[in-house]
Amino acid sequence: MTNFTGSNFIAGEPSQLGATTFTSVNPRNKQAGSVAFHNATTEEIHAAVTAAADAFEQSRNFSAARLADFLDTAAAEIIALGDELLQTADMETGLGLPRLTGERGRTIGQLQGFAKLLREGTYVEAIIDTALPDRQPAPRPDIRRMRFAIGPVAVFSASNFPFAFAAAGGDTASAWAAGNPVVVKGHPGHPATSELFALAINRAITATGFPAGWFSLLQGATVEVGQLLVQHPLLQAVGFTGSLRGGRAIYDTAAQRPHPIPVYAEMGSINPVVILPAAITARAEALAEGLAGSATMGSGQFCTNPGIVFVQDSAETQSFIQNYRDKMAARPAGVLLNEQIESGLEHAVAATQARPAIHTLTGGYVVDGDSFAYANTVLQTKGTDFIADPALQTEHFGPVTLFVVCSSSDELVTALQSLHGNLTATIHAEPADLDTAQAYVDVLREKVGRLLWNGFPTGVEVVHAQMHGGPYPATTASSTTSVGYTAIQRFMRPVAFQNTPDALLPDALKNTNPLNIWRIVNEVKTKDAIS
Repeated sequence: MTNFTGSNFIAGEPSQLGATTFTSVNPRNKQAGSVAFHNATTEEIHAAVTAAADAFEQSRNFSAARLADFLDTAAAEIIALGDELLQTADMETGLGLPRLTGERGRTIGQLQGFAKLLREGTYVEAIIDTALPDRQPAPRPDIRRMRFAIGPVAVFSASNFPFAFAAAGGDTASAWAAGNPVVVKGHPGHPATSELFALAINRAITATGFPAGWFSLLQGATVEVGQLLVQHPLLQAVGFTGSLRGGRAIYDTAAQRPHPIPVYAEMGSINPVVILPAAITARAEALAEGLAGSATMGSGQFCTNPGIVFVQDSAETQSFIQNYRDKMAARPAGVLLNEQIESGLEHAVAATQARPAIHTLTGGYVVDGDSFAYANTVLQTKGTDFIADPALQTEHFGPVTLFVVCSSSDELVTALQSLHGNLTATIHAEPADLDTAQAYVDVLREKVGRLLWNGFPTGVEVVHAQMHGGPYPATTASSTTSVGYTAIQRFMRPVAFQNTPDALLPDALKNTNPLNIWRIVNEVKTKDAIS
């Protein structure tokens, strides 16, 4: 078993310069952990980013194959951590071994998937338009473009995904795959888990001969650690998964720098679900059961939790809502990640309950006991009240569902038009609804990054086609995704070379195509050399 040090890890070396410390807290019994972790100091933050910048001077010229080898080695080292990783994360988050086992598989799969992407090579998006010296009225120059790494990236770990959105999670994996060193700001809710990842990553760095500054871990339970990291002048981009408040603070800090940098912040969502009348008629019981399972999965602590449900009023609809209420009331309250989430949920629900025309059907209170927990909660309001009150779009990060009951399909469309940006939206319908459903699809596709049909949004596949993003306030960059292999594009930038000698071009743009990758040459996708 690992003897945890409570350290920051700066370019592979443990560091404990800070005098202030914090501990993790087991959410099942509210007991503090036995290891004190040191808040990173200004000096340590500077050392980490400087080491990353130094590492980039070397890694900027690493081949895709070498980057891929590192990603595969990092995946192997994480596997080698064995059950200790699962048990440590479970103690710090209360998420349970089955959930964490699945999340570990996703995390390893992401690293391996990006390695495969690198070896295929098309990710650089090589585009070549050769010269047309005889074109009239003016010759066309030779222009060749591809994507390059941007430099040191900061990644903020999420509380609810201690593997998949943390030290070696999707943001880190995509930044590494792009060719960038990463400085991770560990989440204070699972610092021991972060230290285990740091040990595995540093072993992978040593095994593959990468520069030590390729990865650093900064621990911290204070806002200042994150702010100082984002303000560092050598940092080039930020990846963040967390709350709207936290993401917006980081975004604003980055924008106020003398040289602003992009912040790719995923900040949560209420993930609207539309259930059309024919669907309730055809499968009310299955819908209620599926929705309750999705809303309480992980105690509702998913950024894709279906927090709001739009329906049209009828006797069948009211019966469906009551059945759903009963199912939610019958389910035991799950464990929440920490005290901050419990108190934040309590405050958010209370604020919603205080709005006019909100009815609490069940729940709405903190559950007394040894663990952090909040009762499964169902609220209800009218479509007209939802349209008139933007505050009803507040995210409840937990097992909470708000039903919006509309008097007609036109009112439902108007309610959807009033939505802010979200990560997902879902439509439940029957074949007979296809003609009328188009109006809902047209509205929702402007509001979200992923639109589901007859499903539930809590599962996110790591595939090329995935879009895990959406208009503000779901994210700060609606044209990008934080899940899936196109996430690599966030941490690269295109550079065009005009009339550049072939010998000075990167391999991906050379005439002979030595990498044998797919390129677009004079508007044709090809692997052929340019004669």
